[in-house]
Amino acid sequence: MRTEEVIEANNKLYAGLNEMFMGNFEPLNKLWSHSDSITFMGPFGGYLKGWDEIGKNFKEVSEMKLGGKIVCANMNVFAGNDVGYVTCVEQGTNIGPDGKLVNVNHRATNIFHLEDGIWRLVHHHTDISLQHEQAFDMEMK
Repeated sequence: MRTEEVIEANNKLYAGLNEMFMGNFEPLNKLWSHSDSITFMGPFGGYLKGWDEIGKNFKEVSEMKLGGKIVCANMNVFAGNDVGYVTCVEQGTNIGPDGKLVNVNHRATNIFHLEDGIWRLVHHHTDISLQHEQAFDMEMK
């Protein structure tokens, strides 16, 4: 049963990321734990800790309206009593600043913690996306 719950939370993460790409931050706001100990290491690099930093980052990204869609492919799930994780390959597309599609294809790890009966995201880590770095560096040129 716990495995299905972790998969459901992970599905909410990717639905939330896709909503964020369209400018809607609220699903991720509901999914993430709002504690000071959560962490995020995303496709643009860096290391964010605590909901204040992470929430601000996701809100800013949602305002960029990157468009596109990603999915969690090749999923592997572990579910314990109050901690679970998913490893996968994030695949899909976003829209770069020049309006062209940017392919997404990198590894990800998502860690969830059961808080008051709800699985909350406490850590999200992806490879650095060279595709995103190149596409968004083009804006600087």
